[in-house]
Amino acid sequence: MLRVGGHIIYKVVGAVVLCLLSGEILAQEDSEYRYDIGAGVGATTYYGDFNSVLFGNVQPAGAVVFRKIINPRSAVRLSGMVTKAKGSYDIKNTDYPDLDAEGYSFNSTLGDLSATYEYNFWAYGTGKDYRGARRVAPFVSLGVGITYANCNGGVRDYSAIDVMKSSKSVVTANIPIGFGVKYRMKDRLNFSLDWQMHFSLSDQLDGVKDPYRVKSSGAFKNTDCYSTLTFALTYSFSAKCPTCMKDRW
Repeated sequence: MLRVGGHIIYKVVGAVVLCLLSGEILAQEDSEYRYDIGAGVGATTYYGDFNSVLFGNVQPAGAVVFRKIINPRSAVRLSGMVTKAKGSYDIKNTDYPDLDAEGYSFNSTLGDLSATYEYNFWAYGTGKDYRGARRVAPFVSLGVGITYANCNGGVRDYSAIDVMKSSKSVVTANIPIGFGVKYRMKDRLNFSLDWQMHFSLSDQLDGVKDPYRVKSSGAFKNTDCYSTLTFALTYSFSAKCPTCMKDRW
């Protein structure tokens, strides 16, 4: 009977120790989340007929960010941004005969709405939410977007025999391509820095289309584009159930 009782005591002690260790391990785990949401600030540079200098005429920008986390290595981000695009005609660098006499400068308001797929080079997290995850993760991104431009002086089309002037507003698609880095500051708080080049399908973001009077053909031939550098702070929410098989990656 004593031997039997001794075995029972060992089993009880072992079970208590196992429970304590399991509780400590669980207490150290962080949750995995489905979504991020936040806002950011940044800078925008226009590239086109009136600026070809990298980071020339930099303009401030504001953005909102929503991210659907697919797994620790990938996510889909929806972002909206409002910014400016500025430029001017300089005959010393480029000669547009139709603009020699009057000169030209523009100040456009840009709105951008983009959906991009982000791929992290390694698993992103605190390290306690997903095995092998790191707090800092570089990533690349690719997506599609819509650009709205409000040109202060309207849009002039020089490809026509008689220069035509249309409305101030331009709506076009764009292809954003970029890279960046994410940093998990705390369990739910994230910081990101990313740079994207937005290749638009329009040559009218600066208010002038085909200033050489040569009609462009092709999706991206002689079109305007702009780059964005964004610093964003986001908050993670909607924790996943750690014990539900259907709620895992």
